[in-house]
Amino acid sequence: MSPRKGPGPSVKDDDLYEKLRDEGNSKEKSARIANAAANTSRSSVGRKGGSHPSYDEWTKHDLLQRAREIGVEGRSRMSKDELIEALRDH
Repeated sequence: MSPRKGPGPSVKDDDLYEKLRDEGNSKEKSARIANAAANTSRSSVGRKGGSHPSYDEWTKHDLLQRAREIGVEGRSRMSKDELIEALRDH
C-alpha cells in the first residue's frame, strides 16, 4: 500500500491547504483555514469571529488560561512571549 497523497478527505480546499503548509503552518491550522475558506468566500475568512485585544495586551494569567483551553503543552514553564508565540502558532 502506497502512502496517501494530499491532506485527506476532511480538507475541502487542497490547494489552499498545501499553500498554508508550505508557509509553515501546522496541519491543524492549515486544515481549519482551508475548510473555512471553502465554506465561504476566501476574502471573508479573516473577518470571521469576534474581536479581542492583541495577545501582547493580555495578562500572563489570561494567556495561560487560553493556552490551557486549547491544549498547549508545557505552558506552565513558558514566559509571556513564549505563550504568545505558542498561541499564535496553534
